[in-house]
This record gives sequence, C-alpha cells and structure tokens, in this order.
Amino acid sequence: MYQLLHQHPDFLLIDKRAGISVHRDDGPEGLVARIAREQGEQKLYLVHRLDRITSGLLLLARNHEAAAGLAALFREHRIEKFYLALSARKPTRKQGLVSGDMSRARRGSWKLDKTRANPAITQFFSASVGEKRRLFLLKPATGKTHQIRVAMKSLGAPVLGDGRYADRAEADGSDRGYLHAYALRFEWQGESLSFVLPPALGAEFQQPGCREQIAQWSAPWELSWPRISPRAEKATKSAGHQNRGE
Repeated sequence: MYQLLHQHPDFLLIDKRAGISVHRDDGPEGLVARIAREQGEQKLYLVHRLDRITSGLLLLARNHEAAAGLAALFREHRIEKFYLALSARKPTRKQGLVSGDMSRARRGSWKLDKTRANPAITQFFSASVGEKRRLFLLKPATGKTHQIRVAMKSLGAPVLGDGRYADRAEADGSDRGYLHAYALRFEWQGESLSFVLPPALGAEFQQPGCREQIAQWSAPWELSWPRISPRAEKATKSAGHQNRGE
C-alpha cells in the first residue's frame, strides 16, 4: 500500500501505491490510520490528496501545528508539485499551459470549460518515449479535484489506464493508472527541502525510453516552464482557499 521514504520531526513522506485511496472508503481502516498504527504514531494528518489511481509522494503531518502550516503552504501554492503521466495518445500540443474553469460532468467526473473566472492551471512538457507512448511532466499551479487528469483529456491525451477519463479499452488493457506524484519542493522552518521519486511500479514506466526521459527531468524546478499570465496568476491566488489538491 505504501513505502516510508523520509521521517522528519514534523511529517512523514511516503510513496503511495497506485490503486490505493487516501480515504477510508468502505474498509475498516483508512490508509492514514494504517500508516499511523504501523509507524507508531498517535495520529497523522492528511494535508494534501492524491487520487486513487495516482502513485507517489504524499506528505503526512505528525502534529496539529505542522498540519496547519503545511496545509497553508499547499493552499498558498508555496509547495511546488510535479507529476509524471503517460498517455497512448499524441497531444494537441507538445508543451504549454492548460487553463480553464472546471465544472462537474456526469458520474462524478469533471470537465474543462472555456471560461477562466477561477481557472485550473497546469503547465506541462511532453516527450515521445516509444511507439504510441508519450510521457508528460506536469506542474499544477492550482490543486483542484482531478485537475491533471482533466487537463490531459483536454489535450486529447488522457492518462493511460485512467478508467474515468481514458477510453475503456485503453484503461482495461493497462496494469495501472499511469499518473505519479514525482517531486515536491518547499521551504519549511527555514530549510529548503526537495524530494524526487521516479515511479517504481508499472511496466510502461520501466521501459527504457521512459526511464531515460525521467532521468532527464531529475530536477524539474530547473526547467523553463511555460509562463503563466499575471491575470491568471492573480485569479489563482485569489481562489486559493477553494483548492482541494490533486
């Protein structure tokens, strides 16, 4: 279900496995409670979210003060988040910005609208990593529900194995949902922290072309990311309290 990666006095950092919910759902014990029990913690606090299909880096606060502080950093977009995603489709654009309001669609899904009153904003690069395979590096400037998955679908390149937004045949034929929380960078108590975690599971992620491209993105914060307009950045900051996390 998870692997413990790092212990800090204020938080734990884990690698969440794809297919595992961060919420209790129908089971007797949720993921956060299980980790607390297994790691000997009285209580752990969930300060951001990953979708069930998403693997990778997840921060869990070890005390109430750290939970409040870390949640504020996420809310104020002062934690840089980077994701990897794989698609079986060629995108309409190889790199750039996806921006637009998000509204509810059918059966719990979301869709990207043309309006930009409170936009979801995602910067991205992509590279071909084999026949009918394209790897994406994404940096969400906001943290709305299903944001990256909706952004990928809007580019005509849904996440491989995504049973909600990809074609059913592609989803059913995949061994996992190919979305991974790859890197985090932030300041905490005067210390600069950065964490990078290449995906360990998923046959497609382990292909040579994919592994080589991930290695080229080993310091994602150093890349020249597509520019966000001042107007969009202002709208993002003013709506920060509404962000729920990817």
